[in-house]
Amino acid sequence: MGIFDTINTSATGLTAQRLRMDVIAKNIANANTTRTANGLPYRRQTVVFRENCRNTPFTSFLSAESRRRFLKDGGVKAVGIVDDKTPFRCTYEPGHPDADEEGYVLMPNVDIVTEMVNMISATRAYEANVTALNATKGMAVKALEIGK
Repeated sequence: MGIFDTINTSATGLTAQRLRMDVIAKNIANANTTRTANGLPYRRQTVVFRENCRNTPFTSFLSAESRRRFLKDGGVKAVGIVDDKTPFRCTYEPGHPDADEEGYVLMPNVDIVTEMVNMISATRAYEANVTALNATKGMAVKALEIGK
């Protein structure tokens, strides 16, 4: 594994966590959106990640050739943003413009506490990737100083 492979792996993690934070921010911003373009409340979204290597079982990484392939393709990749299929919340607000005949309004399936926990998790993962990137940079600088 070369130094640029390590930097690339950290860079993919930074990109993935930034996308995750963007989607979480979108969820929080739409936590009270009762009507979207399709006429339904906003539906919470989540990001699906996949490791950025060939689809092989973990035991195959024990061979030297497999480790070389894994390290070459290392990192993480966001493969999609999917809608959360949990049901919408129903609240009683008879004066709301989107209320039904009985006064109930369908609200988005976004839980602010869950989103904040996910945001903290994404922030910590982002910080970990920055730390790994800085450690790699520091090792490269120290390696260059050996030749002085």
